[in-house]
This record gives sequence, C-alpha cells and structure tokens, in this order.
Amino acid sequence: MNGRYAEAHRRSLEDPEGFWAEAAAAIDWERRWDTVLDAGNPPFYLWFRGGWLNTCWNALDRHVAGGRGGQAALIYDSPVAGEVTTFSYAELRDRVALLAGALKSLGVAKGDRVLIYMPMVPEAVMAMLACARLGAIHSVVFGGFAAPELATRIDDARPKLILSASCGIEVQRVIPYKPLLDRAIELASAKPAACVILQRPMAPASLVAGRDHDWQALVAAARPADCVPVEATDPLYILYTSGTTGIPKGIVRHNGGHAVALCWSMANIYGMKPGEVFWTASDVGWVVGHSYIVYAPLLYGCTSVLYEGKPVGTPDAGAFWRVIAQHGVSVMFTAPTAFRAIKREDPDGTLIRRHDLSKFRALFLAGERADPPTVEWAERQLGVPVIDHWWQTETGWPITANCLGLETMPVKHGSSTKPVPGWDLRVLGTDGHELKRGEIGALCLKLPLPPGALPTLWHADDRFVSSYLAEYPGYYQTADAGYVDEDGYVFVMTRTDDIINVAGHRLSTGGIEEVLAAHPDVAECAVIGVADSLKGQVPVGFLVLKAGAAQLPAQVAEEAVRLVRERIGPVASFRTAIVVPRLPKTRSGKILRGTMRRIADGEEYKMPATIDDPAILGEIADTLKGAGYAKPPA
Repeated sequence: MNGRYAEAHRRSLEDPEGFWAEAAAAIDWERRWDTVLDAGNPPFYLWFRGGWLNTCWNALDRHVAGGRGGQAALIYDSPVAGEVTTFSYAELRDRVALLAGALKSLGVAKGDRVLIYMPMVPEAVMAMLACARLGAIHSVVFGGFAAPELATRIDDARPKLILSASCGIEVQRVIPYKPLLDRAIELASAKPAACVILQRPMAPASLVAGRDHDWQALVAAARPADCVPVEATDPLYILYTSGTTGIPKGIVRHNGGHAVALCWSMANIYGMKPGEVFWTASDVGWVVGHSYIVYAPLLYGCTSVLYEGKPVGTPDAGAFWRVIAQHGVSVMFTAPTAFRAIKREDPDGTLIRRHDLSKFRALFLAGERADPPTVEWAERQLGVPVIDHWWQTETGWPITANCLGLETMPVKHGSSTKPVPGWDLRVLGTDGHELKRGEIGALCLKLPLPPGALPTLWHADDRFVSSYLAEYPGYYQTADAGYVDEDGYVFVMTRTDDIINVAGHRLSTGGIEEVLAAHPDVAECAVIGVADSLKGQVPVGFLVLKAGAAQLPAQVAEEAVRLVRERIGPVASFRTAIVVPRLPKTRSGKILRGTMRRIADGEEYKMPATIDDPAILGEIADTLKGAGYAKPPA
C-alpha cells in the first residue's frame, strides 16, 4: 500500500529535478534557474543554478505584497525581560528595511560577511533578515560564547561588521556581552570595520569611539533599503559547528535551495498552514533557530514565536503551556531535554491542565535522541502526536520524520520514523557495503544531498570532503549510528563514536540509556563507555532522579543495573549506575558524553565553549573519582 508519503519519497529520488522544481514554484524568483541540479562537479552539487532571488523578500515583502501585511509575523515573548511584543509582517518588513539601510550606510554590500552575536531578542531576527535583504552573508554566533571561540569565528568569516547587544538575560543573572566581544576582537587578527550595539537597560555597555555605533541612533538616521537579488548559489549564511581539530567548521547555506526546502518542509513535514502559529523553543544561535524560528515559518507565511526563557524556572515548569495557550500555538518544536526537565519538575503534569491547549496539535522533538519514556509521558499528558525527528546543523532541515503534512504514520517509540522526501538514507558497514534491515551501522546519505543541505564548508572544500565524504565515497557520513527495521523505520541510536566495544561486542550507549530511562524514578540519564583493562570498554550510567522520587538513590541505581542485565543481558557488562543531581550539557541541551568519557579515562579535555555551567564538570569528576574512575591525566 503506497500512501502520499511513499509516493513523494519515491518521486524525490527518481525525479529529483522535477520534484524540487515543483516545490520551487512556492518561492518568488527574480530570474528562473537554468538548471535545477547542476551535477557537473561532484561532490560539489548546486541547486537552481542560474536562478536569482532574495530570501528576505520571500520571508517578508512577498506576504505584504500579497495582502497579508497585517498578519502577525513574529511574537517576542520574554518572561526574563517581562515583555511580550507582536510584529506584523508589514511592521517587521519596515523594521528590517531600516536596519538594512543602517548597515548599508556603514558600507555593507552583497557578499560581505556580518557577524551577529546577540541574545534572543527581535533585533537578532531583524539582523539576520537585514543581511539577507542586502545580499550580505550573516554568521550568527550564540550569544554569550566565550571570547576565544568568538575570535576564531571572526578570523574565519572576516566580517566587515559585527552586530551585538550589551547583554543577555538568564533566569537569575545578566550576562554582559560587550566585554566578551571587545576581548574577542582584541584576540582576533581580522578586525571588523565597525560594531553596532543594541543597548539593553539591564546592563548598558560602553562604546569604543570610532568603532562602535548605538543601534537605535543608527537606525533612526537610516533610510529603508530595498531587497538586493542574489544568485541561488550565493551563500545566505555561515554557521559554525565544532570541529575535531579545534577549528570550527563553517557550514555554508545557499539562498535558493534553502528557501525552497524550508518552505516545503513547513507544509509537508510539520503540517502547517499559512497564518498559523509555529513555535520553536530554541535559540537563533543554533541551526534550529536559523531554520525554524526565523526562515521557514516566515517563508511559508506563519507566525513564529521568539521565546527568551526556559522550560522551567521562568517561572515554573508550566512555562511552555502558558506560551502555547497565550499565543494559540498549533505546532511546537523543541529538544527532548526540555521535556525531561519539565517531567522532572512536574511528573504528574499538573501544570499542563491549567492551560487551554485546544489549538495545539503536534509536538516535534529533535537535537538529541528522544528516549521512549519521555515521548510516552508527553503523549499521555498532551494528547497529541509527539514526533521525534532527526537532522543536523549540516543538513539544515529534517532527514527523517513523521511527515504529518503528507500522511500521519504510526509512531514507533525510539524511531524518528522514515526518511523525508529528498533524503536517500542507507545503513553502511565498516567496509562500505549496505547492511541488512535491523543491523546497526553508519547512517549515511547518498549523494547528491537535497536542496538546503550544506554544499561545502566556508573556504574549505578539502575539509568538506575529508570531514563528511571521504570515509564512504558517494555518501555523506552523518557520524550517527543506527538501523532501519523491516517496516522502513529509522532508529538513530547514538553517535558512531558512542558505539562501545565490550569484550568484542558492539553496543549502543543509546540502547542502554533507553532501558535506564524506563525506570519510573529516572528523569534523565546518560551512558558513557570507559576504558577497561579486561573488556576494552565498559558502560557507566549516570541517573538524574525525578523530583520526589519514590526510592532512595542507592535503590534506584541497583534496580537500574538489574534492568539492563534483564533487557540487554550480561553481555553489556553494566555494573555501575551513579545518581547525580544534574548532567553537563551545552546551552542547546545536548549532554556532553564525550567530555564525561575523557574525564573518566583520565584524558586531557578542553572546556566546551557551549557548556551551560562549567562547574558541573567538576562535580562529575568528583563523582567518577568516588566510583573509582577519573584517573589523573597522563
């Protein structure tokens, strides 16, 4: 039986040019493309070669011109700042045009790079769109990033201009950005010609004479700028992701394929309709924020929510439900870690039932593996489909998903459902051959990748090939491991470097985590493989308990070990489960398993630039020492 999903996926692989040409009809083009897919220089494939467009026009002006200027485009909701502001499409276009004019007055033109280092405020969205309006290439760096890390990005992108703010706001603290920015510029060899600083009243910043400009004053003196057409294959942005060498990789995104793929995804993956409210609870500094706070909702004509807050603590674990109810959110997208935090604080879902969620119809999770117990909890509490979907900074939009806009497929807990149309996913063994259904291997994507995926790295074609394409020629290596079951459902189990070898048996840490997360007193968990002189590696589990857990920590740890032995077997050699108050994470919510493993094995490690709270690593080290691990580095 072939449904709409199967037919769309089949056609996208058999006739990619016809499939994506049809999708491109939803976008306004200044000039139609000459070639849908230029495959003349593999592995550097180009989509919509010869076409001209402007991404900002398609995200804002097009909707105003179509008579929908009065519709809400962006809702800024900041419990930390105590502010809620709505911008219509016409208002947002006018604000963006003025900001673009201000940047133009400082010499920013098509092809120039502009670095954006800002908190979750409307001006961050406006900055991205203003760059797109001028044909400039923006590079957003997560606000509050450490100065040395910011400096490396400045040196790689060599921006003409930096847009920043005086501070960011966390739940209980204000983070001054300007000293970090000043230090980064001091460290960088590439000096920007100017900086534009948005002054926030919580912590105004001092400006450097001759270099720094006050945001409000500059915009007040500006004239609106028109959209500048660019080629479909011109970069829209550079987004840096960590590299194994310590030098970040600049992911490039082209204007044309990006606009087509993201617009298509809103209807077909998320099941949205123009005018509906879409909320991605993430940060504009991450790819999720680029794709699904800023560009995709606006390209498709939805209302996007920009939330400057947390899932818990602003003010409580009911924050998400308040936002959904207040703004009439139809579909939400966030990370599983957010829901684990909510479940930990409000395990019975008491706060959910205080809000009217009648307009809410689907929850999407991504960013890390969604463990079945968390998905099941959310399903019970919300009564809507809870969809785990999988993608990466490099891909720019989902690789696998339950495509609600095509057809709603049965959910299999632990699976991110099936490959999205456009993606040809294969499971490969170490020898490069495709594995049978049910066998765990490297999840790879057959080239060419669809529109919206990275075409290369910024000024680093050789590194693009060596990082992603060399190990499996003809394929993009995702660095994730998993399998495809008999029904074609994809199970992303772990990063390939999180496959551990226990006495010759290859085991997925994700599979062990799935068992641990099923314990009724466990809110979240992480498993790492640590060195063992006899077995090569053995798994060690870290457990964070729910608020008001029924059992003592030692009892939970003992039961967790027994659960793994019962469900996976003695082959796992799982003997150590440690209860900890919290896990080390990045600001986007990813657990720092690699860093924890290096601590356990006594290896040198670098403090991750995106860590949420550096003090947690000291706590983890002390805990590991108490358990007989964390040897001093050699």
